[in-house]
Amino acid sequence: MGIDEKIDVLFKPVADAVSNVVFFSIPFSPDVQVKVILIWLAAAAVFFTFYLGFVNFRYFFHAIDVVRGKFDVKEDRGQINNFQALAASISGTVGLGNIAGVAVAVSVGGPGAVFWMIVMGFLGMSSKFAEVTLGVKYRKHMDPKNPEEISGGPMYYLQAAFDQRKIPYLGRIMGVFFAVCVIAGAIGGGNMFQANQTYYQLYLVTGGEAGILAGKGWLFGLALAFLVGIVIIGGIKSIANVSTRLVPLMCITYLVAGLVVLGYHYQNIPGALMTILHDAFSMEAGIGGLMGGLLVGVQRASFSNEAGLGSAAIVHAPAKTDTAIKQGMVGMLGPFIDTVVICTMTALMIVVSGAHLDGTGVEGVELTSRAMASAVSWFPYVLAFTVFLFAYSTLITWAYYGQKGLTYIFGEKPWLEMAYKIFFCGCVVIGTSANFDNIVSFTDAMILSLAFPNIVGLYMLAPEIKRDLKDYIAKLKKQR
Repeated sequence: MGIDEKIDVLFKPVADAVSNVVFFSIPFSPDVQVKVILIWLAAAAVFFTFYLGFVNFRYFFHAIDVVRGKFDVKEDRGQINNFQALAASISGTVGLGNIAGVAVAVSVGGPGAVFWMIVMGFLGMSSKFAEVTLGVKYRKHMDPKNPEEISGGPMYYLQAAFDQRKIPYLGRIMGVFFAVCVIAGAIGGGNMFQANQTYYQLYLVTGGEAGILAGKGWLFGLALAFLVGIVIIGGIKSIANVSTRLVPLMCITYLVAGLVVLGYHYQNIPGALMTILHDAFSMEAGIGGLMGGLLVGVQRASFSNEAGLGSAAIVHAPAKTDTAIKQGMVGMLGPFIDTVVICTMTALMIVVSGAHLDGTGVEGVELTSRAMASAVSWFPYVLAFTVFLFAYSTLITWAYYGQKGLTYIFGEKPWLEMAYKIFFCGCVVIGTSANFDNIVSFTDAMILSLAFPNIVGLYMLAPEIKRDLKDYIAKLKKQR
C-alpha cells in the first residue's frame, strides 16, 4: 500500500466509531431512521424563529445596515470590526459544504433535499442570532497582560448559564465538553473535509489517475499545511484580514461562474425548480423517500452554515461592539449568505445541468465539477480555484475555533497554542490522504456534536436574549 492507503486504513475505524456515537438514530418507520442530532438542531431553529418574533425576517435589512457600519461607535471595544467578524465567520462556513456538501445532498437525498436546505438556512438565521448575541455578551479577557485579547463562545455562556442557577461545577463541565467538541470539530469538518475535497478537485483537473497528483495527497497536504500555518500563527487579526480579502473574491467568482452555467441551461431552470419542489414533498417513494430527502437537507444545511453549533459565536466575540444584540444581527446574515445564496447556486447548477443523473453513490465536489463543465469545458479549473479559496478560508478560521477551545480548558499558554497549530497543520495531511466516505462520516460527526452542549445553553438563556432584543428595539425606535 502507498502512504495514502496506509493513512486511510488507520483512519477508518476512528471515523466509524465517532459516527456511530454522534449519529444515534431512532426508528421513524421500517425504512427510515431519524438521527437525534438533526431533530435537536431543527427544533432549536424553529423555536428561536418563533420565540424571537421572526427576528430573521423582521430585522434582515437592519442587519445589513449594521454590517455597513451605520451604527458603529469608535469607542466600542474589540479587536475586529463588524464586517471582519462576519467575513471571518462566513469564511468558516462558506467552505466545501457549499460545493461538495450540496453535491452530497443531491446525490443522496435527491433534488428535493435542496428545498429543505434552504428552509433550514432561513430558520438557522434565528439560532445563529441567539448564539452570536450570547458569544459577545459573555466574552472574556483571559490574559491580564494582554487586555486587548478577547475570548468568547458557547464555553463561556454555558458556564454563565449554570452559574446563574448556582451549579457552577456543571457549567464548567459543559464548557469543557463544548471546548473538546470544537477542537475535534476543527480537526474534522474544519480541516480534514476541506483538505480532502481541495486535493480531489485538483486531482481531477490535473488528469486523475494519470495526473501528477495521483497518490500524492500527502505531498499536496504538506503544501496546504504550510499555507495555513503562515496565517494562523498571526491570530485573529491576521485571520480576519485574510478573510476580508478572500471572502468577497471567492463568493463573487463562484457566483459569476454559477450564473454562466445557469445562463447556458436557462431553458432548464423552470423545470429544475419544479423538480426541487416536487421532490421535496413527493410521496412517490413513500414516507421513507420524503423523510430521506428532508433529513439529508437538514444535515447538509447544518454542516454548511453551522447554525446551532455555536462556532460563529467564537469568531464574533472579538468584534468591536458593546451591544451584543447588534452583533447578533450581523451574525444572522451568515446562514443567509452561506445556505440561501451560495448553496442554492450550487444546487441549481447541478439540477439544471442534469449532472446528478449520471452519478452513482455518494458524490462530492466531482458532481459540482461535472455540472460546471457542462456549460464551459474549462470551468472545472475555475472550480478548482474557488474550491481552494473556500477550503483555505475555512481552514484558517476553524484553526482559530479550535485554539479558543484549547484556551478555555488550559488558559492562555503560548507554547500550547503553538503546539496545537502545528498539530492542526499535520491533520491537513491526513485529510488529503483519507478516503472521502470516511472523511464525510467523521467530519459530520465532529461538527454536529457541538450542537448538544451549545443548544442547552441557548435554551437556558433564551429569556435573557428575548429581553435584550426587546430593549435594543425600543432604543432603536427612539433613535429614529
